[in-house]
Amino acid sequence: MNAIAIGPLVFPTQHIAILAGIFVFSFLSSIFSRRVDPVVGKWSTWALIAGLVGGRLGHVALHWQSFSGDLWRAFAIWQGGFEPIAGLVSALLASALFIRSVNAGLATAATLGASVLVATGTMQLTKVTSGQIAPTVALQQVEGPPLAISDVVGKPVVVNLWASWCPPCRREMPLLAKVAASRNDVVFLFVNQGESVETIRSYLASQGLKLNHVLLDPSMQMPRHYRTLGLPMTLFLKADGTLATTHMGEISPEALDTNINKLAGAT
Repeated sequence: MNAIAIGPLVFPTQHIAILAGIFVFSFLSSIFSRRVDPVVGKWSTWALIAGLVGGRLGHVALHWQSFSGDLWRAFAIWQGGFEPIAGLVSALLASALFIRSVNAGLATAATLGASVLVATGTMQLTKVTSGQIAPTVALQQVEGPPLAISDVVGKPVVVNLWASWCPPCRREMPLLAKVAASRNDVVFLFVNQGESVETIRSYLASQGLKLNHVLLDPSMQMPRHYRTLGLPMTLFLKADGTLATTHMGEISPEALDTNINKLAGAT
């Protein structure tokens, strides 16, 4: 499972895990603030802010080369990217500023521990099952003969499920096109979901995008095969055609590079 649907909305499991952790954090700190020490309530506000900001800054620092040319992208939190250790350390530093009694210290430790446990547990329960084999069904290309994912086994494959009406698909497409053109050790397949050849050609021309291996998936066979929800969806396949991991939503440069490098290193 790569995402959870709530009505018409689709949320990546990473975001659900973070929200679950924040909910437990807020719930327990509220209880301990009333029953143990009121300072826990004040601590929880600053610890949460410090944890989120610290986690994001840790991610930016870890991938500085990706962010150095566009610092404003540090605020693009919808792309994901938080460093858990940096977030936890930041929250602990906030604890040192506020907590003075043993009881309050035990309450904050229990709150942090339970929150981390729930967040990591949610991630594990919703983790995508790797090893799924590539489908053998051939899809028609916009330019070229029909092609199946299984036909390109031998190199790692990045499969992007997209549509021109999807705003995050449109935002990430220039990045995907740039990386696809710069790497010959990975095959990129752009599998359009449910649109006509004319619509696809018109969109690519209007954006000045030149892509190889643009495939048509009018009946949306790929999402059904991999049991994915939402667009855009990026699938990372090993050289033997088995699924390594997925990314739901707009992908960042560092996430794309990290996952591709893992694939290349596994060959």
